[in-house]
Amino acid sequence: MAKISATIITYNEAARIRACLDSLCGIADEIIVIDSGSTDSTVDICLEYGCKVRRRPFTGYGAQRQYATSLASHPYVLAIDADEVLSPALRSSIMALKERGFDHRVYAFARLNFYCGSPVRHCGWYPDVQVRLFDKRYARWDLRDVSERVIFRDSVRPERLDGDLLHYRCTTHRQFAVTERRHACLHGKVIAARSASVSAVKPWLAGIGAFVDSYLRQGGVLDGAAGRDIAVERFRCELFAHRLARRIINRNKRRHP
Repeated sequence: MAKISATIITYNEAARIRACLDSLCGIADEIIVIDSGSTDSTVDICLEYGCKVRRRPFTGYGAQRQYATSLASHPYVLAIDADEVLSPALRSSIMALKERGFDHRVYAFARLNFYCGSPVRHCGWYPDVQVRLFDKRYARWDLRDVSERVIFRDSVRPERLDGDLLHYRCTTHRQFAVTERRHACLHGKVIAARSASVSAVKPWLAGIGAFVDSYLRQGGVLDGAAGRDIAVERFRCELFAHRLARRIINRNKRRHP
């Protein structure tokens, strides 16, 4: 039977990590956890499950994921987050793949995102196809701080697997907002690094555009209150990210006229 190394990056995930680890039972032949300084019982829980745990200061999502990949003992790596769970259908697909052997270098599957316990099928949140199972000899993570992804040669075409990766993004709106704001901070720094300037009106245009895209173009209105909340948060985060980028750019101009 083919073997798989699973990788997880963690930070204070004690409340969610058990469900993730349970879904990997029988699938992962080893589990590598890269923890960026958890102060709760995350590490203890991972050790209880027999995970190989390394502590590493957070240097960006892509960098953390690639570091975890570099520690994998087996060529095929399944990357999963602490707030994600393999659905029964996806477990069956991967188990069948392990039994017959890998015949592709990269595999993809849909991710079903949950907002405060409810599945969201619009807002651009579904099918949210992810490349998460790959041969590390032919693919790797890029080093982006946010929106990181697995990259591979253009000639490689991901094989789609049946089943969903269940992503429990949050249990409360506040938790969702805090996470999105953290991502917006990273996004703002990326915008600043890539842009020569950000006009005073640009943050508002970006925010409004993000709301319209999420709520109307991507059908968030069909998800009821959840769709509205997600679209509003998209507006706030894009507004924040572009304002932050504007401040960074203007500060750099003052320092280096």
